Amino acid sequence: MSRALFCLCLSLLLPGVSLAAQVRVLALFPGKALLEVGGRRKVLAAGQELNGVKLVAADPREARVMVDGRVETLRLGNAVSDRYARPQRQEIRLLRRDNAFHLDGLINGQPVRMLVDTGANTMALSERDARRLGIPYVQEGQPAAARTASGVSHGYVVRLRSVKVGSRTFHDVQAMVIEGDYPQEVLLGMNVLRHFEMDHRDNLMILRSRP
Repeated sequence: MSRALFCLCLSLLLPGVSLAAQVRVLALFPGKALLEVGGRRKVLAAGQELNGVKLVAADPREARVMVDGRVETLRLGNAVSDRYARPQRQEIRLLRRDNAFHLDGLINGQPVRMLVDTGANTMALSERDARRLGIPYVQEGQPAAARTASGVSHGYVVRLRSVKVGSRTFHDVQAMVIEGDYPQEVLLGMNVLRHFEMDHRDNLMILRSRP
C-alpha cells in the first residue's frame, strides 16, 4: 500500500492546553487529587481532566499532571504555571524525499523513522512496528477501527509512554496500531504535530516548536 492510499481517519478529541493557567495541588488521595486550575477547583481521578490539564496519576505523596504535553510531578501545595521554563523554540528542517517528509525520533526511548502525515489525526503504526517496539497493544490497547482509502482497518488504540521529536518529548501519546504490516512507516500525526508550527515551502518543511 502506498503512502497516498493510507489516510487514517480516526476522530480524536485533542484539546489545546495553555500554560497561562496556574495548576495547584490542594489535596492528595490514592488515585485522586484535588486540583486548582486557573482558579477552578475539582477532585479528579487518574485520567480525568480539568480545563485541559490531565491528572495522570496520584498517591498520598504526589500527583503527576500533564500540562501542554509535558508531565509534571507536584506535591501538596506545589504549582506549575507559565512562569516555569518552557521548552526552547526549536526548528527542524525536513527535505522532501520520495514525495514525503521523514524525520528520526524516539518512541518509548527506541529509535524510529517517522513519516510526517498532516492528514492523520493521531499517530499510527503497524502491528509489525508495535511488536518491534515492545508495545503490548493486544493486552493494553482498546480495539478500534480506522477508515482508510482502501476500506476499514481494524486495530488497537494505545498510549505510548513517550514520543520524542527533536528536543521535545511528549508523554502518554495516543496512537493507533493497525493490524498487519501497514502503514509501512510510523505515521507522525496531528496529535504530536499540533505542538509545532509547520511552514511548507515546495520541497522544504520547517517544524518550529510552539512556545
